[in-house]
Amino acid sequence: MKVSLGAKTLAQPTPVWVIGSYDTAGKPNMMTAAWGGICCSAPPCLAVSVRAERHTYAGVMQRKAFTVSVPSERHVAEADYVGMVSGSVADKFAVTGLTAVKSELVYAPYVAEFPLVIECRLLQALDLGAHTQFIGEIMDVKADAEVLDADGHVDLTKLLPILFAPGSSKYYGVGAAVAQGFSVGKKFSG
Repeated sequence: MKVSLGAKTLAQPTPVWVIGSYDTAGKPNMMTAAWGGICCSAPPCLAVSVRAERHTYAGVMQRKAFTVSVPSERHVAEADYVGMVSGSVADKFAVTGLTAVKSELVYAPYVAEFPLVIECRLLQALDLGAHTQFIGEIMDVKADAEVLDADGHVDLTKLLPILFAPGSSKYYGVGAAVAQGFSVGKKFSG
């Protein structure tokens, strides 16, 4: 029997993404966000939700651009820190020792040390209440060669992305693949 947990943000799991932007003074900034995902395939888009009072919000709105840097498990402490401290009071790149790289495609920085980067131009900003959902058109995806498989696809067992569990506030890694998509379900096709 299922137990009701109420109307809460408990979709499991959520990605751990580091959103890069230049603040209104032009300084590189980053924040961790877990409310995000792919939202359209043509044009390729992702969505991430940010509170208006966050330092990142004004920079994204002003510059009409942001990046998503996907940290690996080895950077969990850095990802946690940049989600706890505001860029208005700390230079998070300096404190963590991470490197801000200026995107050549959008007016936003990304994290050099993180193995997967998605560069986005702001397509829409939707006020949803406590959060504004930024819809970013994906202009490019960059990956370290070491996290790609033989076919040039991102291999999650090499990327080692971090997942976040709302409610318990714990970080998790990913496990082994359990099946091939668009294949394992064919047994029900008759």
